[in-house]
Amino acid sequence: MRRSSTLLRINRKTVTRKKKFLATQARVELIELIQKLYPEGSGATDVQFDDMESFHHTKLKPLSIPLVVENNTRIILGFGVCAMPAKGLNAVKSIKKYGYRPDDRAPMWRKIFKRLRPYIDQSAAFHSDKNPIYPLALRKHFPNAEYTRSRSRRACVVGQGELKSGGFDPLFSLNHTAAMLRANINRLFRKTWCTTKRPEALYDHISLYAARHNRHIIRKLELT
Repeated sequence: MRRSSTLLRINRKTVTRKKKFLATQARVELIELIQKLYPEGSGATDVQFDDMESFHHTKLKPLSIPLVVENNTRIILGFGVCAMPAKGLNAVKSIKKYGYRPDDRAPMWRKIFKRLRPYIDQSAAFHSDKNPIYPLALRKHFPNAEYTRSRSRRACVVGQGELKSGGFDPLFSLNHTAAMLRANINRLFRKTWCTTKRPEALYDHISLYAARHNRHIIRKLELT
């Protein structure tokens, strides 16, 4: 954003306001694109979902990025940004410095699945890893769905942790899309100094990318 303001010779606050405006427009476009792809009476029938992880200013304040995609096409159906507690070696440091952090992942997943009900078939096939918070959130809004869970696998370096090393990946569409988010959104790089200062700004950034991502895929589908 600083570089944009420098190149365009405008105030950085102008870039911030424009980004927020464009992100709002992008979210409207996302809904329109999904409605175009799944008109009333139809819906996605093969769906994959999982959490990506980033952080808010410091790794002691991690953020979860729930992501839902259609298998095979890799259309982004839904996403969010929410707070989560630090894990591993950072947990004690995080509590000591910032206190206990809320875990908003389960409420966020319920919110996303509720939002996606018109665009996903009630008997659709869902696939995720074995995170224990997923089943309850999914069953609340898709009680008749076929739900399959796979064990998480070791990541390869080139996919920044999202693509898996060796063999068949049952969550390839989801992981490939997540790797593309990391490759195209600088604040999601594994090693970056472009850190998120406000979670809502990360949500706006993902909104801009998701609209472009879906527009590109839908255009390819129309040409085939």
